[in-house]
Order: sequence, then C-alpha cells, then structure tokens
Amino acid sequence: MKIRWSDSDARQFVDRYGEDHGEELALRTYTSRLIGVEPSLVLHGGGNTSVKGAHLNLFGETEQALFIKASGRNLTTLAPEDHVAVELAYLQRLQEVDDLSDSELLNALRTHLFDHHAPTPSIESPVHACLPGRFVDHTHADAVLAVTNHPDGEESVQEIYGNRVIIIPYVMPGFVLAKKVRELTQDKNWSDYEGMILMNHGIFTFDDEARESYEKMIRLVSEAEEYVCAKGTKEAPKAKVREDLVTLGGIRKKVSEVAGKPMLAVIDQSDQAGGFSRRQDVSEIGTRGPITPDHVLRTKNIPVILDENPKEEVDTFKTKYLEYFQRHTDGQLTCLDPAPRWAVWKDFGTLVFGRSVKETGIIADIIDHTRKTIQQVEDWSVWKALPEKDLFEVEYWELEQAKLGKSGKAPDFQGKIALVSGAASGIGQSCAETLHQHGAAVLALDLNPEIETIFSKPGIRGLCCDVTDDKAIQKAVDQTVRSFGGLDILVSNAGNFPAGLPLDKMDPETWDSSMRLNLSSHQRLLTAATPFLQQSLDGAVVFIASRNVPAPGPGASAYSVAKAGLTQLARMAALELESYGVRVNVLHPDCVYDTGLWSEGVLQGRADKYGMSVEEYKSRNILKKEVTSREVSEMVAVVAGPIFSKTTGAQIPIDGGNDRVI
Repeated sequence: MKIRWSDSDARQFVDRYGEDHGEELALRTYTSRLIGVEPSLVLHGGGNTSVKGAHLNLFGETEQALFIKASGRNLTTLAPEDHVAVELAYLQRLQEVDDLSDSELLNALRTHLFDHHAPTPSIESPVHACLPGRFVDHTHADAVLAVTNHPDGEESVQEIYGNRVIIIPYVMPGFVLAKKVRELTQDKNWSDYEGMILMNHGIFTFDDEARESYEKMIRLVSEAEEYVCAKGTKEAPKAKVREDLVTLGGIRKKVSEVAGKPMLAVIDQSDQAGGFSRRQDVSEIGTRGPITPDHVLRTKNIPVILDENPKEEVDTFKTKYLEYFQRHTDGQLTCLDPAPRWAVWKDFGTLVFGRSVKETGIIADIIDHTRKTIQQVEDWSVWKALPEKDLFEVEYWELEQAKLGKSGKAPDFQGKIALVSGAASGIGQSCAETLHQHGAAVLALDLNPEIETIFSKPGIRGLCCDVTDDKAIQKAVDQTVRSFGGLDILVSNAGNFPAGLPLDKMDPETWDSSMRLNLSSHQRLLTAATPFLQQSLDGAVVFIASRNVPAPGPGASAYSVAKAGLTQLARMAALELESYGVRVNVLHPDCVYDTGLWSEGVLQGRADKYGMSVEEYKSRNILKKEVTSREVSEMVAVVAGPIFSKTTGAQIPIDGGNDRVI
C-alpha cells in the first residue's frame, strides 16, 4: 500500500483550515482523507480518526479535548467540523465505571460535548481517549482481517509483527471494548508498540505526529498484505456466467415480498463475482459471516445461496433468519425484516438488495471486499468469521434498535424501478426527474444521444434508444432489469407531432412514420416490458396520448389517429394485465409549451394567428391555465402511485378543460 503523504498537500490543509481550526485539526483532516481514499482500509463511513488537543472555553481557559470523527461521517470527505470535541478527562474517567449500556454511553458523550449542537461522536470515543499519542487512526483493513479471520489468526499476527503490536481478542465495539483495552494495556509501555490489532475487527495506530500515525497505519497494513500475498493467494478464476433476467426479476420480487417493501436487486457478473459463484464450496464458505462485524448492519449475518429454486431458497432464508432471531433475542428486541441483503447465485454471480441505488452501492462495495478476502484466506487456510451470537449483538445493537420507526415515511416509489421513453426533453424528461425525486430508480430513453449526458447519475441513467427498433427496445428493457433488478413503472411517452396535412394531401411516409413512432413503438415497448411488468410490485403503465384523441383538430390526422390507436392499445393492455395486478392508464395532455419545440417565434406566430397574446394562447382553455411539463409528470406520478392503486383503464385529461371534450 502506497504512503500518500505530501508535505505540500499537508501545508495546503494547514493554510486552508489552520486559522479557524488549528494546525492539529487541519492535519487530522488531511490524514483522515488519505485513509478514506483507500477502499481496502475503510468503506462507507467505516473507521475512525481522532486528535487530542486544546479547546478554549467561554472563560478563555484551555481545556483538553478529544476531537473524534462524528458517527457515520465518511473519511474520504471529512471536514474539520466533522471531528467532534469531547471533554478528554471525562472520557478517560469513564473507564473507571463498571458498566455502561450503549445508550448510557451515548448520553455520557453528548453531555460532555463542548458544543451541544455538534453531531454525535463515535461510540469508540473512550477507546481513542485511552490510547497514547495525540493522533489515533482506526481502520478495518482487508488485509488485517484476512490475517485475523482464520483459526490461527493470533499466531499469524505475531508472525508478522512480533511484539510490535498489542493483540486484543474480539469484544463488542463501544464501552466493552474500551474496558477490555484498558484491562489488557494498563501495565504496558506504549512506547514499545506501533499499533493495536483487534481480532476480527481492525487495527489502531497512534502517535504524537499526524504523519507518523498515518504512516504507521500504511506500513502495518502493507506488512499484512505482503504476508497474505506470500501465502500464495490468487485472483478468483475467470468464469463465464449465465444470465436469466426474467428469473432475476422473480428473485427481486420474492425478496421484496419477504422484506415487506420494494427492493432493488443489482447483479454483479464480474470475473471475481462469477468465479466466486462457481466455487463448489461457495455454499459453505460464503455463509460463515462477514469479514468485520460492522458490515452486518448492511449485509445481515449471511447471504442467501440461490441455485435451482431461487424463490424457495429465499423463503428458506426467511425461515432460518427468524430462527436465528429467536435463538438470540431477549424478548425485548424488534425483529428486522427477514429478507437477505445479498445473495450468491450459483453460476450467475452475486446479487445485492437494497431500497435505493445508494444503499445497493454500499452493500455491493462491502461484498466486493468480502468475496476477495474470503477467497484469499481460503487459498491458504480456513476462513473463520465471528460466532453467530457476536454477529447478532452487532446487528441488533441497542442504538440501531432505537432508530427503528424514526426514519419517517419513505418516498412513494422508493425501491421501485421505472422506464421512461422520449425523455430527453419536455414531458418525458420531467417524468424521469419526477419519478426519481419520488424515490424510483429510473432508466430514461431517447433517440437523442444527449440523453446519456442529461441523466448520468447512478439512480437515474440515460440510454440512447430508437424506440422504432425492436432490438434497441429489447436492449433497453434488458438494461433496466440488469441495472436495477426488474421493472415496475413504464411511462410510454416517445412521440412527435408530424407536419399538419389534410387527408387529401397526406403522403404515405408522413402517415407511416407517425404510426411507427406514435403507435407501434409503444406496442413494441410494452411487449418487451411485459414479462417483467408481470413480476412487478404494484406495476403501473402510463401512456402519454393527447387531447387530440377526444377532441381532434383538422389537419392532424396522422397524429390524432396514432394517439387514438395508442389509447385503444392501453385499454387492451389494462384488460390483459389485470391478472398480474398491473394498472394501465392514459393521460391526455394538451400542448405543453415549456419545451424546445415551442420557440418564442413559433409561439408568437401561433398566437398572432388566433389574435391572442402569447400568454392568452398558452392558456386557451376554460380554466385559463397553462399546462406545464412538470404538472403532467406529477400527474404521471400520481397515476402510477398508491392514490390510483385501484384505477386501471382510465383516460385522464390534463388540459385545463376543453369545451369540446367536456
């Protein structure tokens, strides 16, 4: 592992933060970020850093404080204010107390903050307080965990480091750990040691200088990496994996049913994941537990192993998880949902399940490191995780239990998956944005290649797609399922308004082109999506038709007839998909003017034709109100959401009221 310290970079941090926060906290921020950029050291808020320093109180008196990373903060982006100041002497005295629950410890920490508005400090604050050196670094380094997580772990630690580190047997993080560290180190001469190894947990380093503590961390972890490499570990063998997207959709639906809420399912078919899934012993080695107990809060204690009957195997996981809970509960705990958070799908790869793209991304990163570390150890020893009871204590940690029911109402579409066509502008773009804002993972389609720039975030992606091309449509639907695990909401919006021509002047190409895009493409998209909509979670299809269906105007036959056909298609789909619980409805918007199609010049010309101002023209309906893309997209969200859960086959105008329609 490379030492990334740079004198010039360190000076920049001091120059930037030193005046307001002091040099020590500026350097603490710098080395915290150096640690944070190493995924093999910390993942998603894991690890802790601290510095002991002076705090000036209201009386101008100097008090000693521990500045420690706030709980849940990410080391990669840490700012000086993310290190919370806690009274140091009090933290050190806490270890004289015989016992403290986690909630009591948390209260003790908060009552001795120098700023009561500050975020909650790490539960490991008492450990950091009792360690020597002003700077303390703590990580869950993959290589260290590979060294500790096997039957001869302590012997391996001693083989690598000799007497340069203190070895602490695993105990529950928090106050218990602080007491154990004090018990085992009170007679030690700290100057004899470079660090401290917590079995099955991680590593601490410490020093009076920021650079030295950081470089000790890198050196000690590098030694562990070299040890693991010397054991002859190798990369997972490359293996060709299979793909079955329809079954993937079924797995996702089953996991969601067990969880009691919609879940995304993201598949990893990389060489490493594929090789892991094809191991003959994967059912055994993959279910021994996580590489560090902190991960159990994200991943649960074990994955589900999927093979010949994935849905039954998810049900079996549920049964075993509930039995696991009953074995260890004291009767006062609330059982978490019994759905897995990751899976080994034999011959297919690995899956992760979560309520959002962010959550699945975090779990996927953890599992990536888990697979790699397990396979490294298995190449030369036997992978060994913590006993089930220890994992349960972390998963059902008192402070995590206290959070249950306090997160508020989830967005309507959290955990759901949407596909929107014609999404590079206007109504389609707004639909994609609105559904995502309401919690959905979205794939947005458009012929315009800029769609991939317009939507380029993990939870809302753009894909260039010609919806008149059958192969392109199938590719788009497959990509939706491959990215998120299924399909729940289809907004079929792609279309155009061909040149206005009376019937006696209609050329075949204009007519056929309109039918291809405004009608046939919707049928092809629906057909490709149907196998996945049949496995959806309260599935919904919304077709964007037109006010021209109930109130056509002369010269618009190619458009109006296609949209009328689209409306009939929706009615048929409502009848045919009802047995799967999929709702199909139609919106009939009037012209929407907040798009690039309606330039100021075009609008002025149309208004002049009718003897109106532009504003009068845009609101020429009985309510005298302009209809915007956002208003149409919000109606789409309503129609696809729980309010319309008992409505299908409906045609809903959103046109400000039209006297001919009424």
